[in-house]
Amino acid sequence: MTPLDAVTFGEAMAMFVADQPGDLAGAEHFTKRIAGAELNVAIGLARLGLNVGWASRVGNDSFGRYTLQQLEKERINSAQVTVDARYPTGFQLKDKRLDGTDPTVEYFRKGSAASHLSPEDFNADYFGAARHLHLSGVAAALSQSSLALARHAAKEMRRMGKTISFDPNLRPVLWPSEAAMVEALNELAFQADWVLPGLKEGQILTGKQTPEEIADFYLSRGVKAVVIKLGADGAWFKSADGEQATVPACRVENVVDTVGAGDGFAVGVISALLEGLSLHQAVGRGNKIGSLAVQAVGDSEGLPTRAALGE
Repeated sequence: MTPLDAVTFGEAMAMFVADQPGDLAGAEHFTKRIAGAELNVAIGLARLGLNVGWASRVGNDSFGRYTLQQLEKERINSAQVTVDARYPTGFQLKDKRLDGTDPTVEYFRKGSAASHLSPEDFNADYFGAARHLHLSGVAAALSQSSLALARHAAKEMRRMGKTISFDPNLRPVLWPSEAAMVEALNELAFQADWVLPGLKEGQILTGKQTPEEIADFYLSRGVKAVVIKLGADGAWFKSADGEQATVPACRVENVVDTVGAGDGFAVGVISALLEGLSLHQAVGRGNKIGSLAVQAVGDSEGLPTRAALGE
């Protein structure tokens, strides 16, 4: 098995972004792109030159073929992607905004091939070839079987001595209740080395209010570092050895599309830590890539190559 720097799994969807602003009901022309939180991270890491694997299920349909084409284009290892003839590949519609506000997204993913991910999709040789596992709360929310895969992957990768990052990526609408979401996602977070919530996400998951209280909630349970996204105020981090700091945001003059900013932030932090940079440097790179992500239409279009990153 080819050695990998990082591996992740989740759902990819075809995404149709309206070409003109306004209500989706009136949109007649769309641009097709690819979407999916974990896939965004895989794309971002691959563009920076890391060897990345992504595991999933896609349907035996045009959207599934499109997903596989995009993986090949981005040079992501797709050996653990199953074409499942029983279920379709999901898709979504997204409106166009000109004012920098969050776009409206309509999902058509219920019963998708990826929602049938399960612990059977954990190939120990494939995942074990990676030195790092990235987990997201989106894959955990897809179904009970996908949540079971997340739990199994975290347990096995931790047993193998790999590092693990976790982005809560809260999707309350996909969970039966907020209590179920909090319990499941915290269970995964406690298995991770690096936890990357937004401030509001951290407040929901921990019941705490301040960044330090949120960080301490996870650090006391064995997490090595907690990085809390503060939006326009940048990000704040604290490590298990007590190091902490606020890292200012990168100034953005024109926000085009806010979706994918958190995934871009994760790309920056994870890639830098895997390269052996300091936590402060990693958070700075996270801020930088997050700022680039919001300046392009699409979930991953703004993620930079190594040359474009300019480091």
